[in-house]
Amino acid sequence: NRCKICGRPHAYLRKYGVCRICFRELAYKGEIPGVKKASW
Repeated sequence: NRCKICGRPHAYLRKYGVCRICFRELAYKGEIPGVKKASW
């Protein structure tokens, strides 16, 4: 399994199809519904 965006084979999130780095970018842009930045 590889990230759909950057092709990274490690730190891949199967549920979203992207690696954690791209996931973070997408979540930050608000492109993943239901995912909010945790802030405390």
